[in-house]
Amino acid sequence: IPWENKLLSIAGHTKDPSETIQIKAFDLQTGTWSILKTYGKAPVSRGGQSVTLVGSTLVIFGGQDAKRTLLNDLHILDLETMTWDDFDAVGVPPSPRSDHAAAVHAERYLLIFGGGSHATCFNDLHVLDLQAMEWSRPTQQGEIPSPRAGHAGVTVGENWFIVGGGDNKSGASETVVLNMSTLVWSVVTSVEGRVPLASEGLSLVVGSISGEDILASFGGYNGRYNNEVNVLKPSHKSTLQSKIMEAPVPDSVSAVQNATNPTRDLESDFEVGQEGKIREIVMDNTDSEHMKSKGEETSELIIATLKAEKEELESSLNKEKLQSLQLKEELTQAETRNTDLYKELQSIRGQLAAEQSRCFKLEVDVAELRQKLQTMETLQKELELLQRQKAASEQASLNAKQRQGSGGVWGWLAGSPPQNADDA
Repeated sequence: IPWENKLLSIAGHTKDPSETIQIKAFDLQTGTWSILKTYGKAPVSRGGQSVTLVGSTLVIFGGQDAKRTLLNDLHILDLETMTWDDFDAVGVPPSPRSDHAAAVHAERYLLIFGGGSHATCFNDLHVLDLQAMEWSRPTQQGEIPSPRAGHAGVTVGENWFIVGGGDNKSGASETVVLNMSTLVWSVVTSVEGRVPLASEGLSLVVGSISGEDILASFGGYNGRYNNEVNVLKPSHKSTLQSKIMEAPVPDSVSAVQNATNPTRDLESDFEVGQEGKIREIVMDNTDSEHMKSKGEETSELIIATLKAEKEELESSLNKEKLQSLQLKEELTQAETRNTDLYKELQSIRGQLAAEQSRCFKLEVDVAELRQKLQTMETLQKELELLQRQKAASEQASLNAKQRQGSGGVWGWLAGSPPQNADDA
């Protein structure tokens, strides 16, 4: 946002977000960046918001925070005191969204158009009365634009030009204008094919050359990033005058033919770099024969482009089909291998079950043998005990006999007569 001798950069997505919005200033004289100190409660950091300069204040609406939560809050920064204020306006605000467009009319009315949520894009129009702080949703008239997000807009007088944007499926090919006094939409021009003008995230500014207003767009993303510059010259000699008369839009609103409008390089008017490309959409009436020949050339170019795209798509389709067949074959082979492995697994499971059963039987046999072994050891010990007892008994009997025999002999030698015949 241009302010005094500075350019202000407000919010936006970053890899390392802060908790709240920061205001950075680029000094056009010294070529240096700085962070401006603000007061009050700063809004939560976000990207995809709209920032509109109204007098000496910035009006910030909506966007998406670092957690991808969509917002529809309203904040105002007074650039003279650098103080934040948040407002709860009455009425029904726009639903939470990001990548919408905003403009101010008569320094009083803030207009919000389009934008998107995580699931859909919008083409609704909301108006905030900055004096009464009240939201409203007026009835739109004319050729209402298709839903879009990521578009860009600039105001020329009471006319609000909207360029580009998309609905996540295709880019918006129509450049449209809204008369902010009558709320009537008109189509300014249309482009064909995937061109940078039908992109999301392009930038748009208004300027003047030789006293004539021009719109200049740069960049954008429509499947690939672009660095193309396009220039639109709003002309009062419009070929859509009858349509403007039907829907009362002031003569300052410019409109042109459809996509068959001729284009020419502006190398004679603008200096173009080797890699840069500037293209002008001319909106003045020209000689009919010249337009016809240019239209035929444009049609042939479009047809050739479409044929080239068709051939490229067919080639891609054939590659996809071939890859699909290869994947199917690999899938069939994998399923066959899977079947074989499953059968082998079942066989191994059967063998494992048989081995487990055999192991169980062996364990039972081992337990029985251990029990028998313990019994045999007990019997062996008892047998040894009996053998020792027997040996002791035999030894004792032998000793007794020996004592009896030796006593009789000594007694006889000593003259002692035997007691009885048994002793003798």
